[in-house]
Amino acid sequence: MGSDIAAAINRGSTSSFYYSFSFLPRDQREALKTVYAFCRTTDDIVDNAQDVNYKLERLHTWRNELEHALSGESDYPLLNQLSAIAKKFKIPVVHFHELLKGVEMDLVKNRYQTFDELKEYCYLVASSVGLMSLEIFGPRSEKTKEYAINLGIALQLTNILRDVSIDAKYGRIYLPQEDLRRFGYSEGDLFAHRYSREFIALMEFESRRAEEYFKLAQQSLPLEDRRAMFAPKIMERIYFHTLLRIKEARYNVFDQSVHVSRMLQFLIAVKYWVKQRVLGK
Repeated sequence: MGSDIAAAINRGSTSSFYYSFSFLPRDQREALKTVYAFCRTTDDIVDNAQDVNYKLERLHTWRNELEHALSGESDYPLLNQLSAIAKKFKIPVVHFHELLKGVEMDLVKNRYQTFDELKEYCYLVASSVGLMSLEIFGPRSEKTKEYAINLGIALQLTNILRDVSIDAKYGRIYLPQEDLRRFGYSEGDLFAHRYSREFIALMEFESRRAEEYFKLAQQSLPLEDRRAMFAPKIMERIYFHTLLRIKEARYNVFDQSVHVSRMLQFLIAVKYWVKQRVLGK
């Protein structure tokens, strides 16, 4: 666990994260790769079929090793590298612990009664990543933290909508229970992959909520930081395209895998890079 930095980073090379920071200067790019490798390795601890207690034990060890790295030296090279990056870019270490707390929630909690509960989870597993990456981009305005928080929630809500079927296989339902009741769609319906008018209405509601957080993110990004935050903006656009694909599929995430192709991700990244760097838009 965590001993092979290259393997963790290479797993990320096929994701939208790769295209969002591939145009960055080398020092920023390498720092973000380390942060991302930490996030992926942390997620891998709980994302397997092993016993829950064993995974909790591994996560506890990982947390302790993170503390060792931040205060001195860990047995895990990735965590030592992360500590060096945190010191260089003055990343608040609280965000590393927020991610660990969020990942742990996946081991002890598989239902969310209200959106407020789900929003807290989204903040811990996604906004925390944005906040730990923020200092690497070097924003000028304190308000840009709001952008990172809102964008993280938007991205995670999009993930949840895309992966409704996959999560159900593991007995996890992230859609708030209050929303299932509101639209008359039961857990049994979800586990049976019942694609119905009730399901479409439920997903339309959740999709609008995700769109609201994309809008909040856009509104909370100060003009002076648009250039510094062009990599997260690429991520924002790739995920917004994913949300559009979900809507175009009429929310039928049971019978098809909704995703944005690697080629389209690359084209989105290039298009935004040109607009931002060449045209200044």
